Amino acid sequence: MKATVYVTIKQNVLDPQGSAVQGALHSMGFDEVGKVRIGKYLELDLNTTDRAEAEARLKAMCEKLLANTVIEDYRFELEG
Repeated sequence: MKATVYVTIKQNVLDPQGSAVQGALHSMGFDEVGKVRIGKYLELDLNTTDRAEAEARLKAMCEKLLANTVIEDYRFELEG
């Protein structure tokens, strides 16, 4: 089963990396770009066919390692 995990900075947390990218894009002439937020994209192959188990394990992975839940939100999708 394939899992896709998206980790993003919470909306109320400053994103200096996103601000730097926004400034760089503006300096390159891409003035139409508004707010930029930087995140992480992960693909995981899970050795299970049990969707409920996969969801529970993914939640545990995100809570324990993949996302800092104090400042980041996460969501995931499962295929297969």
